[in-house]
Amino acid sequence: MTGTPRIVVLAGGVGGSRFVLGVRAALRARGLDETASALTVVVNTGDDLWLSGVRLQPDVDSITYALAGVNDAERGWGRHGDSERVNEELQAWGAGWPWFTLGDLDLGTHLARTGWLREGLTPTQVLERMSHRWDLGARLLPMTDAEVDTVVVLEDDSRLHFQEWWTRHRATLTPARFENPGIEHAAPAPGVAEAIAEADVVLLAPSNPVVSIGPILAVPGVREALRATAAPIVGVSPIIGGKVVRGMADVCLTAIGVETSATAVAGLYGARADGGLLDTWLIAEEDEAAAADVAGLGIRALVRPLWMTDEARRTALGEAALTAATADGRAG
Repeated sequence: MTGTPRIVVLAGGVGGSRFVLGVRAALRARGLDETASALTVVVNTGDDLWLSGVRLQPDVDSITYALAGVNDAERGWGRHGDSERVNEELQAWGAGWPWFTLGDLDLGTHLARTGWLREGLTPTQVLERMSHRWDLGARLLPMTDAEVDTVVVLEDDSRLHFQEWWTRHRATLTPARFENPGIEHAAPAPGVAEAIAEADVVLLAPSNPVVSIGPILAVPGVREALRATAAPIVGVSPIIGGKVVRGMADVCLTAIGVETSATAVAGLYGARADGGLLDTWLIAEEDEAAAADVAGLGIRALVRPLWMTDEARRTALGEAALTAATADGRAG
C-alpha cells in the first residue's frame, strides 16, 4: 500500500469494538494520525430494536462509544459511569423490559437518534451526525438503512427478538434458526459497496460469525462486493482454543450446524478461490494444530496471538491483520 491505505472492517459486538480499536491504534502506530480517512467500519445492525418508543442500535453504539473512549469496558456495553434513574422510572411504570437496562447517558443517544429518524434522516445520516460529536478516527457505516432486526426461531417454532433471547434468556433456549425478516429486500447502506470496492484491505473482525457478521453478509450485494474487490480479505477467528472468547456464539454456531472451532468458522466463510470470502485466516496460537486443516480449505492460515485483553494486545492484533493482508496478497 502506498499513500493513505483504505481499510474496511466488518464488525459487531464487543469483539468487533476491541478489534476496531486495535486496527485504529495500529494505523496510528504506523504514523497515520488522520485515521478517519483510512478506516471504514461496516457495522452490524441486525440486533437493532425498538424499545419504549426509541430506536436502539447496540452494535453501532458499542463501537461508537469504544472509539470515543466513553464505553463501559467492564460490562462491554453502554457508557462508562452511567446512571440508571430513567430506567428505574420506566420499570416503575411497567414500561420497557425489566431485564434490559437503559442507562441515562445511553438513553440520551437513543432519544437523539429516534428524533432524527422521525425527522426523516436515514440511519446512515444519523450515524454520520453522531460521529461528529467525538474524534472517532474512523468512518462508521450501518450495514443497511433497512430495519432487519434479528429474530430467533425456537424449536417449537415460537419467535422472539434476538435481544430477548440473548439478554433475558442468555441463549439457554435452543434456537432452530436465526432470521432477519425483510433482509432479502434490503440494500447496502450508501457507501458500503463503494468502500469495499475501493479498499486496499478488508478485515472480518472476530465477531460472532452468525449474528454479528452473518447479517452483514446477508444484505444483498455485500457478498458480491466482497468477492469482487481486488483487496485481500483477512478474517480473524473468534474461536480460541476451541472455545468462544465471549458470549454465546457457540450456541449460535450449533444452531446452524457449525462446529465451534477455528477451522469450522473458516469453512463457514469459505475460501474466496472457491466462491467464499477469505484469503487469509488468523488463528490463535492455541489452535496452531488447525493451520493445516484451514490451508486444506484453500485459505492461508497464519498463527498469531489473538487475545485482546489490553491495549498493547489489541494493537498487536490490528497490526498482525494489516500485515497479513500485505504480506503475500490474495491466497489461491
